[in-house]
Amino acid sequence: MLKTLKTFVALTFAVALSLSAISAPAQANDMKKWQIEVVKSVAKNQRYPRSAIAREIEGKAKVRLVVAADGSITSHEIVEATGESVLDNEIPKLVEKLNPLPALPGGQAEMSFVLPLSWTLN
Repeated sequence: MLKTLKTFVALTFAVALSLSAISAPAQANDMKKWQIEVVKSVAKNQRYPRSAIAREIEGKAKVRLVVAADGSITSHEIVEATGESVLDNEIPKLVEKLNPLPALPGGQAEMSFVLPLSWTLN
């Protein structure tokens, strides 16, 4: 049986905004571009462990990231673990690979958001 891997990323952002002189539509556009770059980075760096594939283990997790203006990840917290150690052990490795993210848009000093992660076999 051929198994395909599927990585799903959808971001939920809780933004600590510092309002600047940029208009709201421009800020929204810049934020959307930034979110797309983050999703691309997660898709590129998220790994599905071979042992999890062999044992057909799937899972979902949520990680809160705090990002500084320059894109560096200053802290992370696993908000919801998968409950599968083989997958949960990948989360800190992923955060390390993601660091740094692109610089924050619109002159923001800091942002906190929840990154949902999914490991799914099809």
